[in-house]
Amino acid sequence: MKTNALLGWLLVGISSQVGAEFSGNVAVEAFLFAEQGQFQYQFEDNLTLSFQPKWSGEWNDGDDIWSAEFFLRADDKDDERNHADIRELMWLHLQGDNEWRVGINTMFWGVTESQHLVDVINQIDQVEGIDGEDKLGQPMLHLKHYEDWGVLDFLILPGFRERTFQAVEGRPRTTLVVDGDAAIYQSSEEDEHVDYAMRYSHTIDELDFGISWFKGTNRDPEYRISGGTVLIPYYVQMTQIGIDAQLIDEDWTWKLEMIHRDTDAISYEAVTAGFEYSFYGIYETDIDLGTLVEYSHDNRPEGQRGIFDRDLFFGARLAFNDVQSTELLAGMVYDTEKQSQSYRLEGNRRLGDSWKATIEAQVFSHIDASDILLAFEDDDYLLLELARFF
Repeated sequence: MKTNALLGWLLVGISSQVGAEFSGNVAVEAFLFAEQGQFQYQFEDNLTLSFQPKWSGEWNDGDDIWSAEFFLRADDKDDERNHADIRELMWLHLQGDNEWRVGINTMFWGVTESQHLVDVINQIDQVEGIDGEDKLGQPMLHLKHYEDWGVLDFLILPGFRERTFQAVEGRPRTTLVVDGDAAIYQSSEEDEHVDYAMRYSHTIDELDFGISWFKGTNRDPEYRISGGTVLIPYYVQMTQIGIDAQLIDEDWTWKLEMIHRDTDAISYEAVTAGFEYSFYGIYETDIDLGTLVEYSHDNRPEGQRGIFDRDLFFGARLAFNDVQSTELLAGMVYDTEKQSQSYRLEGNRRLGDSWKATIEAQVFSHIDASDILLAFEDDDYLLLELARFF
């Protein structure tokens, strides 16, 4: 926390001297749960405050760019959500057909909506949400090279970020509390292991695709039980080959992500595929409606699969195309084997020039006794957030 604050004040000083741009937001967030938690000490509501400042500047006629983004959250009940992170602290150098990035960055690979199989560079900031959309900054040396026949990305990733986990009073959380501070590693270098990744991407007419390779510490931990009451994260070494593709055919968008992953214990494949069909100007209004369907399959044995193992995702995306940039996304995940169901609603709307309101709701229904989601069955919640941008 002190390091982040020091860096923040340093960048304020720099920005005042070199004319850098400053932006960001401060937000208040309220969690409201429909039922009492099924585990002792869990709260029924909580209130948090977050601060996300950003700085950026350039020199050398725009060929050199620096940027910094920090994230801080204070939570009134969950101690593990009292945290700070450097999302970005990076120098970008443009040189002909090359882009060099050095520092801490957050990046994304993938095209599907329900899960992101090929997205392996950054660690998930899990205390920020169970959807895996929030990520911790990753130290990296990144070269992006452009050619007529495609784009090549080469990454060296020194240092590993451990996943964040909810405290004993946090919601939603696993049945056994995860002790993130006791994490163990397959590699003797532990969190100092250097990882490597490459990706080739290209666009041919309406088809965008990427082929990626990663070798290093698996961002998804396995878990070992300690003392019968605590889960210890165990980070193994892995090699992954991934393919992502998106094809736009008039009102249809076809999406695919698939991986082959190797560890010492297992080799397996997983795939998520589906489509989005868009209706433009429904009922002669400015509103666009996108309908989404995706299926996920994981061929690991029962008990070793992820959450999306034999699951169907149905969704609808509304873009109101109004001055307030109002958007709404509703989705349902249905487990075709266990019949477990989860429902999710996300919406946001600008209020004036500087404010933004966000709503999020999650409902778990008919959760099977053998489902990994069983620990969440009483954690239906409503999240309300109001953010001030500057």
